[in-house]
Amino acid sequence: MNDMVEEGELAPDFEALDTGLKSKKLSDYKGNVTVLAFFPGAFTSVCTKEMCTFRDSMANFNKFNAKVVGISVDSPFSLKEFATKNKLQFDLLSDGNREISGKYGALYKSFLNINGLTASKRSVFVLDKTGKIVYKWVSEDAGKEPDYKKIEEVISKYN
Repeated sequence: MNDMVEEGELAPDFEALDTGLKSKKLSDYKGNVTVLAFFPGAFTSVCTKEMCTFRDSMANFNKFNAKVVGISVDSPFSLKEFATKNKLQFDLLSDGNREISGKYGALYKSFLNINGLTASKRSVFVLDKTGKIVYKWVSEDAGKEPDYKKIEEVISKYN
C-alpha cells in the first residue's frame, strides 16, 4: 500500500468524501492544474499554518485556474469544522481509510513513533490539466512546510 508515485506518471485516481459528505474523485478536477496537499492532522499548528498559507495564495492560484485539494486522514466532520474555523475555500477530503495517502506514498505507518497511529505525510503533488504529476514533494518531517513559491512557479508553467 506504499506505492511511490513519481513525476511524469498519471496520478492515481481516488474517491473520498468532502466536508459536505459529497463523494469527490480525482477526475472531478481534470482540466485544471490541481495541487494535492496532504497534511497529517486538522487543528495542529503546522497543518493550520500550511492550509492557511494555501488559502492566502488562492488569488494567485486562481489566476492560473489551479485547484487546491487538502487531504488528511481526519473525518469529514473534523475537516468541515477545520475549514469553517480557518475560512478555507478549497476542498478538503477525508482519507479515513488511508487508501489515498497509501497510493501516493504519503502515509506514516507509525506517526510520532506511536504504533498504530497513522497519518498522511505532509506532501504536495501538482498535477497538470491531464492529471499527470508534474511536481512532487513528500516530507518525512511533519514540522516542515512545503516551498510555496516553488509550487506557485510550477503552477504558472502549466496554465
